[in-house]
Amino acid sequence: MIRVRFLGTAAARPTVRRSVSAIAIQREGRSILWDCGEGTQRQIMRFGTGFTFSHIFITHAHADHFLGLPGLLRTMGLQGRDERMNIYGPAGAVATLDAAARLGMERPAFPIEVSSLRPGDRVDFGDWAVHAFRAEHGVAALGYALIEEPRLGRFDVEAARRLGVPEGPLFGRLHRGETIQVGDRSISPDDVVGPSRPGRTVVYTGDTRPSRATVRASMRADLLIHEATFGSDEVGRARETRHSTALEAAEVAARARVRRLVLTHISARYSESPERLRDQAREVFPEAGVAYDGLEVELGYHG
Repeated sequence: MIRVRFLGTAAARPTVRRSVSAIAIQREGRSILWDCGEGTQRQIMRFGTGFTFSHIFITHAHADHFLGLPGLLRTMGLQGRDERMNIYGPAGAVATLDAAARLGMERPAFPIEVSSLRPGDRVDFGDWAVHAFRAEHGVAALGYALIEEPRLGRFDVEAARRLGVPEGPLFGRLHRGETIQVGDRSISPDDVVGPSRPGRTVVYTGDTRPSRATVRASMRADLLIHEATFGSDEVGRARETRHSTALEAAEVAARARVRRLVLTHISARYSESPERLRDQAREVFPEAGVAYDGLEVELGYHG
């Protein structure tokens, strides 16, 4: 299961109900963090995600997306952490992120490595990776896509039995792609294993105008998390500030044919009526919703 926990869903200014940007991703015992706005460590405690993040991916060096780093890293040190923390951000933001990571600490209690990523770069985690893509925000900015490797095809147990394959280790060898010998007969994986199945994809845009890069990164994604700072009544303001409206985010989701869209980075002007943004998005993409702090989305496999 992939679990996506929204720790902060406000735009630049927090509200009583919404903290600024941070999203926790948990997959098979590993946790990563996308953005780390002010107060993220309190949101981690509030929603019980734990502090075991090994990698933090910052979309850009605007304060509402990284100012939570000093407090979070200091708390981790006071908890006795000794594992290295890997922090990533766009080229040009590394010096700012490195300074923030070390702010208020004479000497970090554990190793901290801040690295730059460019569009097209990836950080590997075995059978999945986080891919960086370009965001259009007027400053150096990235979006991130968690993409799993394709899964093995379904193993046809009955077909294997008909071919005389004894149950046990030979089943596993066939499923892993090995050709085996049973008596005087060679049996190929193609005889008993179906076509490979796609893994899951989760995409987070950070702050951005709608873009082709986002559409490409999100194609057929299981979940697209797209900023929607403004409603259709503020389309001019969205263009001026290099943000997106809810309707524009939905148009991206429709073009990319994603399974589900969740809107985040919500302006304080919509704090009392976020359903306005949801309804605007659903005009073109029915599977749209608006995130709130604490929302958890679980993604299982399809097929």
